[in-house]
Amino acid sequence: MRLQNKVIIVTGSTTGIGKAIAMKCVEEGACVVIHGLEKDWGEAIVAEIGNDKAVLHIEDITAESAVQSLVDTAIKNFGKLDAIVNNAAWVVSSNIETTDAAFLRKVIEINTIAPFLLIKAALPHLHKTNGSILNIGSVNAYCGEPNLLAYSISKGALMTMTRNLGDTLFREYGVRVNQINPGWVLTETEIKRKREQGLPEDWYKNLNDVIAPSGRILLPSEIAAAAIYWLSDESSSVSGQVVDIDQHPFLGRNPPKDPSTIYRK
Repeated sequence: MRLQNKVIIVTGSTTGIGKAIAMKCVEEGACVVIHGLEKDWGEAIVAEIGNDKAVLHIEDITAESAVQSLVDTAIKNFGKLDAIVNNAAWVVSSNIETTDAAFLRKVIEINTIAPFLLIKAALPHLHKTNGSILNIGSVNAYCGEPNLLAYSISKGALMTMTRNLGDTLFREYGVRVNQINPGWVLTETEIKRKREQGLPEDWYKNLNDVIAPSGRILLPSEIAAAAIYWLSDESSSVSGQVVDIDQHPFLGRNPPKDPSTIYRK
């Protein structure tokens, strides 16, 4: 097992990519702190994993006590901390007209500042274990989609933070920092979001091949499989790296403004 006896915090892990990463970590021998806002979903995950391998912490990641509480939960229940996965994020549509200062600050607080604060809170413990930090970003960090302005800004900032801390923390603390930038992933939230935008119930089954050359979009399990490398000792000499996981180069592609054009009617 590639993560045998490691203790890992995965934020935003009651659903989607975070859930898939947490489940894969346990499969590879780790103990995990499950985090999110959906208590019933989180309890179901812990029940499936087992109380000896998982503990649940329900709290808004931007709450003043949240990041320290997550670290304390890991230490109290498992005695140490080997890695954190900054996955929790607010994926929300906006453009120049709909993005005001308060809205932009909120998105950045969730998607960029909270991960930074969790890194700070976890660092003393990660230093002891020569641990790992994995940030889950987005290919939108490079330029973004027309209707994901605030989200794209926050992910661009997260990527810069990964590059910066990937150097400084590795040199000074022996803690490596890396990032995965997923492309379009078929999470429960994304299925719901696209339905709310007017797409049919099964929109993801008949996608335009310009959008999805493989005939489908990425699965959370595929992101989770990639995450294991960055959390394991296999990457113990690698830091400050950002890996895009997508079906085609994001740069140079101009996503359609009309959501209805992403699938074949």
